[in-house]
Amino acid sequence: MRIVIAEDQYLLREGIAHLLDAFGHEVVATAASGPETLDALLRYRPDVAVIDVRMPPTNTDEGLRAALAARDAAPGLPVLVLSQHVEQLYARELLADATGGVGYLLKDRVFDAEQFIDSLERVAAGGTALDPTVVSKLLHRPDKDSLLSGLTERELELLSLMAEGLSNQAIASSLHLSDSAVSKYTTTLFDKLGLAHDEASNRRVRAVLTYLNDSTTPRRRSGERPSEPSE
Repeated sequence: MRIVIAEDQYLLREGIAHLLDAFGHEVVATAASGPETLDALLRYRPDVAVIDVRMPPTNTDEGLRAALAARDAAPGLPVLVLSQHVEQLYARELLADATGGVGYLLKDRVFDAEQFIDSLERVAAGGTALDPTVVSKLLHRPDKDSLLSGLTERELELLSLMAEGLSNQAIASSLHLSDSAVSKYTTTLFDKLGLAHDEASNRRVRAVLTYLNDSTTPRRRSGERPSEPSE
């Protein structure tokens, strides 16, 4: 795969590059700031990009904003966000985009090389790779009228695992349930959310995230700052 790495910390950027090289992938460009990231993504159009959230010049959300701008210009560009932070507003927008693979991993929860490479290859192939902690923060709605308020604890567990990109069989194994039980829970879950059932796990993930990222969260305009603070 041809990969762009956007990470402002030199040692981490070089470490990721060496890891990818060891697994037979080609790093075509690296970037250490938001503007460099956007330029590299549009110039090289990689098979997948690994992007940090907080980068110069503002050290807030430059990485995510560059990813969104690149996907506006090159729809479907696969992006795997690798960060210490969950930036909720722009992350919801990125994950709700139904074109191209997307992922969001937390740096301190990537425990081995195989896990990271598997996530990266899944995103490059058009799939999803989401850390459960990211899913929890993105799906959390504190008010009593939350779209999730009617879900049971088990249904919330299923939703989180679906958002990681797991198949029904993998969910069944993780939760020690039968395949038929998972299918039943899934049908009920989507009925409660008003979503049509779809056997393709990636489409289900995006449908849920799109639904939760509804009209109450307007799409940003170019140069607009988010009204929701970063986590």
